[in-house]
Amino acid sequence: MNKRIILFFVFLGVFSAAFSLGAEMQVPEEEAKIFLEEFNKLIESLKGENFGFEIFMHNTQIALAMFIPGFGIGWGVFSAVSTGFAFAALATTTPLLGEIPPLALIFATPFGLMELAAYSLAMSRSFILIVALFRKTPLKEQWKPLVIEIGIVIGLLLVGGIIEAYMIESFGGEDLMPKLNEIKN
Repeated sequence: MNKRIILFFVFLGVFSAAFSLGAEMQVPEEEAKIFLEEFNKLIESLKGENFGFEIFMHNTQIALAMFIPGFGIGWGVFSAVSTGFAFAALATTTPLLGEIPPLALIFATPFGLMELAAYSLAMSRSFILIVALFRKTPLKEQWKPLVIEIGIVIGLLLVGGIIEAYMIESFGGEDLMPKLNEIKN
């Protein structure tokens, strides 16, 4: 059990580091504006009666792939870098966001913490499964913890999606970025 907890925190660090790496990328202003337009279209397409569920489904699709032995670790790192890059693009067009440490968005929001925990759990299980495969350990020993952890990840992402949708709808309104820029000016 202690090894399991240590692996969880190792992958929490891996995800956080990959996110930070993506957030430090320089995004040209024109590319950032294109990204922002696409981001707003995505948010608008998800909004509606089932906004929280749509966020949950999006995040769950990402997380479930992270359980795949070996591949899940790479997928998790790619997802973290991509999310960090999205933050960098938003920070390019929204100066106020540039003043917020990128990891603060993950560690200071309830949905960020839930997503981070879910992704770290999935990536660490991917590592455990690949080690079991290399050691030729019977995989039937892995089924029970795998099913339990998938349930935990789904639960975290469901609650996180509802909270994220609520926060976006409450604080974002039609378009959050122009509002943030107005606050700065």
